[in-house]
Amino acid sequence: MYFLSKELYFPPVDEASYEGILAIGGDLSVERLLLAYRDGIFPWFNEDEPILWWAPPERMVVAPQLYKVSKSIRNLLNQNKFKVTFNQNFKDVILGCQQIERPGQDGTWLSDDFVDSYTKLHEMGIAKSVEVWQNEELVGGLYGVDLGHIFCGESMFSIVSNASKIAFVTLIEHLKNNNYKLLDCQVHNDHLEKLGAFEISRETFMKVLKSEKSSF
Repeated sequence: MYFLSKELYFPPVDEASYEGILAIGGDLSVERLLLAYRDGIFPWFNEDEPILWWAPPERMVVAPQLYKVSKSIRNLLNQNKFKVTFNQNFKDVILGCQQIERPGQDGTWLSDDFVDSYTKLHEMGIAKSVEVWQNEELVGGLYGVDLGHIFCGESMFSIVSNASKIAFVTLIEHLKNNNYKLLDCQVHNDHLEKLGAFEISRETFMKVLKSEKSSF
């Protein structure tokens, strides 16, 4: 396990633990976050823990060019119950992800420092958001880090049924139309699997990450 100092450095991703933890400590500076994402690494930790940096052996992803929207979600889109925008209210989206209550989860892993750092990334045009509106109210959305050929999804929230699904599918359509290789969903969970995400090896993910010309 590598313990980070003030130096901007991460060890190779294949030195991660069996669970996928690569390093501990450091900070959430913009410079360190950019280095992490460009090297296939992301932070994930609880508020009462030191910063943990991950490069899991299996990566949960969506391949936009291969993605098929389910009939049920297509019907939702066709009903026009929601309006979807991009990068119109990043701060409220990340705050929504921070504040939403999730079943089985006590508190949030999105600390105030986390929110501040990703807001700075947004101001630089690197972190981006998808907003879902109903009757002019923000009812769901997601945000992530845009690497140009891979979009690294961070978190999503919904305060009305299906709003986060609409954000997710609309983002995939956008990525598909702009020739992105992958939507990175980081680690497996059942909800993402039901939405069409699947796991690939860390080696395959790194190959796509390091070469914009790579095809999945």
